[in-house]
Amino acid sequence: MRLLRALLFLCIVAAAGACASQATPPAQTVVSPEETQITLVLTSDVYKMEPENGRGGMARIAAALKTEKALHPNVLIAHAGDTISPSLMSGFDKGVHIIDLFNMTPLDVFVPGNHEFDFGPDVFLKRMGETKATVLAANLRGEAGQPIAGIADSKIFAFGPVKLGVIGLTADDSATSSKPGKLQFAGSLTTAEREAARLRKAGADLIVLVPHSGRALDQELYSSGIAEVILSGHDHDLYMNFNEKAALVEAGEDGMVVVAVDLTVRVEERDGKRRVRWWPRFRFIDTADVTPDATVGARVATYAKTLDAALGQPIGTTETELDSRNATVRGGEAVIGNLFADAMREATKSDAVLINGGGFRGGKVYPAGTQLTRKDVLTELPFLNKAYVLEVSGTQLKEALEQGFATAENEVGRFPQVSGMKIKADVTRAVGQRVVSVTVSGAALNPRANYRLATNDYLAGGGDGYAALKSAKVLSGEADAALVANVVIDYIRAKGKVAPALEGRIIVGRARPPG
Repeated sequence: MRLLRALLFLCIVAAAGACASQATPPAQTVVSPEETQITLVLTSDVYKMEPENGRGGMARIAAALKTEKALHPNVLIAHAGDTISPSLMSGFDKGVHIIDLFNMTPLDVFVPGNHEFDFGPDVFLKRMGETKATVLAANLRGEAGQPIAGIADSKIFAFGPVKLGVIGLTADDSATSSKPGKLQFAGSLTTAEREAARLRKAGADLIVLVPHSGRALDQELYSSGIAEVILSGHDHDLYMNFNEKAALVEAGEDGMVVVAVDLTVRVEERDGKRRVRWWPRFRFIDTADVTPDATVGARVATYAKTLDAALGQPIGTTETELDSRNATVRGGEAVIGNLFADAMREATKSDAVLINGGGFRGGKVYPAGTQLTRKDVLTELPFLNKAYVLEVSGTQLKEALEQGFATAENEVGRFPQVSGMKIKADVTRAVGQRVVSVTVSGAALNPRANYRLATNDYLAGGGDGYAALKSAKVLSGEADAALVANVVIDYIRAKGKVAPALEGRIIVGRARPPG
């Protein structure tokens, strides 16, 4: 539907014609009108270096970007964040491979996403220092509030007579969605307003925002009038919106599609005043139609061979289908969620397990009869989280579940997958009142009782919005906790064959569609 919407917008754009950065004044003396063609190219949220079903992957991304550079004289290529993590390879090299691969492409601007901070601030700074692109993040500062060496707020790019002011905005919720340590994050909207005003004063004709932000913030930025073009990342979907004053695009994930915005910019001097008008055209480059870059493909193959040698051995067989696609693990009880949560419950001897659907990153279906490997498990759990055990009261557990269902209608990463519990929730209710009932080990949740809850270290620290867990007593933590991935691998290997199923652990009430 989003792709159809984008195509409909293309028709609207073609019919609508020009869009002006300010109202066109009455006819006056015009001096030196010029038109400049500028192409903005966007990719973001690239985790997998290899293709999936003939699309995406670094070799196709590289080929698409190189083609744009070759075909157009004025090109700006931006990456809107999320690539150092999570991926199978990043669990081993903390993102070295993906920076290496992107350094083989003509990337101009890189804006950090929340996953750039997954390995902590030191690794983040090291990886940013290794990238050849200009790193922009106007709302990011060091722990004392100081600018960070090698990371700029913005940059003006000159294309003929046209000056583009490009502003980077990293995910401003990274403190809760990742592990940035004491790095500081300012609000994206206020930062963009300040920086855009500064750039316009410095002579920028058009403002291009490159934020790593969710759809709600995208819409705020889009409606604010701050920028003419917004090249966004984070939502993992293909998206385009245009209101004849501003354009907003997003390129999905893993390079399945690369988005290009071709701008025709007309600069005029009217009675001594500079006037700028611009027209956009939108292109969606399906990388299934792109011939992979041979040099990048060879480098990817080298990395893949290293992984396969270590991780390709089978550990067991699933006798039922496993589905780790976002709509499954972030929308309701998932068979793969039950399997992984059961493994944690058995290993930790806990009353219950609570993990987040967003922790599953494979995005694929494993048919019944599939021989599972270490690589499969690590592809699903690339963050290398540890299995913590907490002591929580019934009240704390209920509050944590409410936080898990707070935005469940949007299929977000915090959606819970569980073991040892059965939950009924209704997302048509107000936030904080959505959990209808909970049982633990077959008995109704007792607000005054204490429970042994297994989760991952990310949620235990309050990540993904699970603030209720942050104050819980840690029974097994950093010093003695096993990796969740290893727990799951050991569980499958010990059983040889697994047959998880849907059991009614999570029942979610939703509003019925009209009609």
